[in-house]
Amino acid sequence: MSQISTHIADLRKSYERAELNETASHADPLQQFDQWLQEAIKAEIAEPNAMTVATVGSNMRPSTRVVLIKGYDERGIVWYTNYDSRKGKELAGNPFAALQFHWVDLERVVRIEGRVERVSAQESDAYFNSRPLDSRIGAWASPQSQVISGRSVLVTNAAKYGAQFLLNPPRPPHWGGFRLVPDRWEFWQGRKSRLHDRLRYELRNNEWVRERLAP
Repeated sequence: MSQISTHIADLRKSYERAELNETASHADPLQQFDQWLQEAIKAEIAEPNAMTVATVGSNMRPSTRVVLIKGYDERGIVWYTNYDSRKGKELAGNPFAALQFHWVDLERVVRIEGRVERVSAQESDAYFNSRPLDSRIGAWASPQSQVISGRSVLVTNAAKYGAQFLLNPPRPPHWGGFRLVPDRWEFWQGRKSRLHDRLRYELRNNEWVRERLAP
């Protein structure tokens, strides 16, 4: 084993900030998520709204990317993207995904699994129109996940669509929201001696069942 690899293997941290138990956690996973997300925001950690989205393509290869959560309620977790991107195409073929939030400073991870659906056109329109102008132009300018010859392609496209739409670019037909409808949640709290707390919530017969998992 190389010296660099040995140093990586020696990296360790003792997790001692908090605990997670059945009596103090919410029976509804959405309420538990809301509490933890609000605590992450209050703690002013870097990008508490960043989440990893994992999808699986027709070739059965998984892929991940980081996106920003834009809404959540009893219907599910929402983010917005280009429907023609790799994740969009993979979700069109296999409408199941997994999400993960990792709040390092709080020693917490939330994992969410479920079926994914597109949000309504009205919801996508409303969010798109709330974005800064350059972001709205960018949605037109970037053929997301496609090979391009260089950054000049993006700059040229942005200039073209900026001149075309001026201050009122409409939502592109290939751009909109996805909503993951959860059927499984897991909340992980780091603990000392690697005896971490893991609570899993599974939807069974339309009711959430909470169970502790071994770390």
